Amino acid sequence: MTAPPPGPPPERGIFCNRTLNLRAIRAIGYDMDYTLVHYHVDAWERRAYDSIREQLVAQGWPVAHFSFDPALAIRGLVIDTEQGNLLKANRFGFVRKAFHGTRKLDHVAVRQAYARTIVDLSEPRWVFLNTLFSLSEACLFAQLVDVLDEGRLPGPMGYRDLYEQVRRHLDAAHMQGQLKAEIVAHPERYVLQDEETALALLDQRQAGKKLLLITNSEWAYTRSMMRHALDPFLPGGMTWRELFDVVIVAARKPEFFTTRSPLFEIVTDEGLLRPHLGPLKSGVPYFGGSAVELERSLGMSGDEILYVGDHMFGDVHVTKNVLRWRTALILRELEDEVRAIASFRATEVRLAELMREKEALEAETWQVRLELQRRRADYGPRSETPETELHARAVELRAKLEALDAKLAPMARAATELSNPNWGLLTRAGNDKSHLARQMERYADIYTSRVSNFLFATPFVYLRSPRGSLPHDPSMPGGTPVFTSGTPGTGALDGD
Repeated sequence: MTAPPPGPPPERGIFCNRTLNLRAIRAIGYDMDYTLVHYHVDAWERRAYDSIREQLVAQGWPVAHFSFDPALAIRGLVIDTEQGNLLKANRFGFVRKAFHGTRKLDHVAVRQAYARTIVDLSEPRWVFLNTLFSLSEACLFAQLVDVLDEGRLPGPMGYRDLYEQVRRHLDAAHMQGQLKAEIVAHPERYVLQDEETALALLDQRQAGKKLLLITNSEWAYTRSMMRHALDPFLPGGMTWRELFDVVIVAARKPEFFTTRSPLFEIVTDEGLLRPHLGPLKSGVPYFGGSAVELERSLGMSGDEILYVGDHMFGDVHVTKNVLRWRTALILRELEDEVRAIASFRATEVRLAELMREKEALEAETWQVRLELQRRRADYGPRSETPETELHARAVELRAKLEALDAKLAPMARAATELSNPNWGLLTRAGNDKSHLARQMERYADIYTSRVSNFLFATPFVYLRSPRGSLPHDPSMPGGTPVFTSGTPGTGALDGD
């Protein structure tokens, strides 16, 4: 009997929010950037950042000395365009951490600014950092807030105006093609090749799945990146074009999933277009179009199609909400996150032990306080313990709690700084799930760090979601909380 192959490392797992039988999936659609093609994030975002800064310098802004700070922003944060803040909110939309510009706000300042505010992403005030492409703009926006507050930018200008300037310049850099031209010329500097991706796609194709590429990138860039990422690892001279049944570029997601637009055939490598009518042709790349047209041509719809992408809104939210496709989120940072959680495990166990000790001391403290209160007000049942002993015990308990808090504080602080010293884990906000984790839970049926993780699962896997937990459910052995829906977390007390 053949022994089962070894499982993947924990950080390469596929995490399931809603049960998904991959055998029932007839077509798998893929985004390209940060999904099939991964980039050196620091190199890519640093170059994007430099491009925006250069445009601002040309306008006379005093930003020539600025440099990209990769620790200043992470995916899943929210930009508050009214107050010029970067925020981390929990799953309910309550703000747990905030920076004004590059300055961290303390607990009191956060409470004063947001005690009566819930982050609702449907409101134009909030800008959610959906993807790794958002890091450069968030970093530069935060740094520019400092300069705006100093009165050194042309005015009048508010924080919303400032954000729109940054966004406009980043869009211009993409539209003008300068960034992508550099990447095409030197892909080895920017692209992380993963030879296992090609094999995972081959497995899916040979298992009868139709493979779809649906990307917002233009044809010349898509052709170059896909060739670099996949062709060296395909067998017998096969090219990436032979892997995919449908290739659609310049898709304009999320509008591709919600509206109808003309579809064009790309008839030359230079990108010459010809209007297309009728069913899609095998081997022909397309420009534009819509998901409705794609479904009609495939003869498939809804839960027969799985779409895999890295953009929380444009790839996952809309496909789930509008089309009811099955969805997979690619979260490359998850690998570092899972490793950080594992490395903190021993501290987390010790933290849980000390918290149980603290809870016992607090419970006794509250009983002593209640006893003294009843004696002062002369009501209710009381013990026979002399009042002097009760006061002495209250002082003793207070001292023990203070000593215990001194032990807990550095461990609790370390728990909130895992992965990123400013923001901590992507999926946690204090001891709660982050707003990003809630979005993942709601819209992504599964999530994983890279497409090649499907290689470990096979195209025939039946992915089962874990039993959901509630606060009254029993804890796992060792006293650590049961984390719902496979979302990783630390379980480290109250955090921030």
